[in-house]
Amino acid sequence: MISFKQLPLEAKAAVAAGMVFFSMMLSRSYLAEQLELRTRRWLLRLQMALFANALMLIGSLHVWRSTVTTFSRSSAASSFCFMPWKIAVFMFLALAHSSFFTLLFLVAEEPYFFSLAAYTCLGAYIILIFFLFTLGSVEQAYKFLAGRGAKAGTGNKNSRTAMKPVLAVILTVVLTIVGLLNASRPPTVNSVEVPVHKLPSSMSNLKVVLLSDIHLGPTVGKTKLAMIVRMVKALKPDITVIVGDLTDSEAEIIRPAVEPLGELNSPLGTYFVTGNHEYYTSDVSNWFELLKSFNIRPLHNENVKIVSPKSADDWFCLAGVDDIEADVLRYSGHGMDLKKALRDCSSEHAIVLLAHQPIAAKWALQERPDINLILSGHTHGGQMFPLNAGAYFLNPFFVGLYKVGQNTFVYVSPGTMYFGIPMRLGSRAEITEIILRSP
Repeated sequence: MISFKQLPLEAKAAVAAGMVFFSMMLSRSYLAEQLELRTRRWLLRLQMALFANALMLIGSLHVWRSTVTTFSRSSAASSFCFMPWKIAVFMFLALAHSSFFTLLFLVAEEPYFFSLAAYTCLGAYIILIFFLFTLGSVEQAYKFLAGRGAKAGTGNKNSRTAMKPVLAVILTVVLTIVGLLNASRPPTVNSVEVPVHKLPSSMSNLKVVLLSDIHLGPTVGKTKLAMIVRMVKALKPDITVIVGDLTDSEAEIIRPAVEPLGELNSPLGTYFVTGNHEYYTSDVSNWFELLKSFNIRPLHNENVKIVSPKSADDWFCLAGVDDIEADVLRYSGHGMDLKKALRDCSSEHAIVLLAHQPIAAKWALQERPDINLILSGHTHGGQMFPLNAGAYFLNPFFVGLYKVGQNTFVYVSPGTMYFGIPMRLGSRAEITEIILRSP
């Protein structure tokens, strides 16, 4: 039987990740009610950071072997540039690994440069892993198809081996720069017209501005939020809705960065529902109170009647549900409760539902197919290559407008900012202007 010491480093990292994951499940199941809230909050975040780093260690070992060890066996090892290159790769990996810990120690009104650098390295790390794996797979496929007919010389073999990491690094650098430039631009404003069944004619052309996934935290601060608020105010919406993942930090720590939200003054109200990241902060109650102080109403499995300014008899039901992650985390007093959220919302009036995750939108329609419009976020449009494909296949609705049945629409925002990594590849940050039309 093989002992733990005899296992390769990758296997040891996998075992460590498994142990951390098991401790997370144990904490959620048996310690959630016994630990003080602040302790539980720190424990959860520390476990998530350790779990991510244990998994990343497997990839980091591969990166090191591909970009350093490979060249140490060649003439390049005697080059003057080899030692600086080793230091650069080590610093790159160290910064990427440290990114998850910035959530614990480096959150303020504006992002720290270290946090921006760490998360940029994390984004580049993901791209680099993808290209190393892809190019390695192509190489293995070529060898398999070519067979063993003609054996190449040692020099040619070493040259091909060196070309793979060099090409992967070049592609990574190029895409990282493109991603950073794309994410640094202001969100695009996307105007979408949606016919809403049973919407009173007096409320036709009502304008709803949709925000999602701003992720105030290590890499998004007050300056970016103030820019978003200015853009929203310029659109002059009747209603503004924020469908989750507003923050990645505790309310007390990041309160100064949230102040621009107080300038939102939509005449028919500004509303908020939780996303999964609000529950990762373990500080939802304080966030609710902070948002209320800015005249933003959280819809905590509840609804409001949006009454037409032209006629008190004309209205529709705007409802919001807690994010489904609250159930997974066993967050006391929270969890998606559609029946409670839609209480007194009959099919005689139009129903608009705010639900952070597209999977929640799917579940809601299975239970209440009379919902006319669901507004979601969560996917970020994949945010960056190559994560786009995973987000596409894991969500029933990915990004944009979907028609479900005869009278129901689902709109999924690609996000108004980004989570952590200040990059976007294959997606664009968006503020969505939704025009409700009476059919």
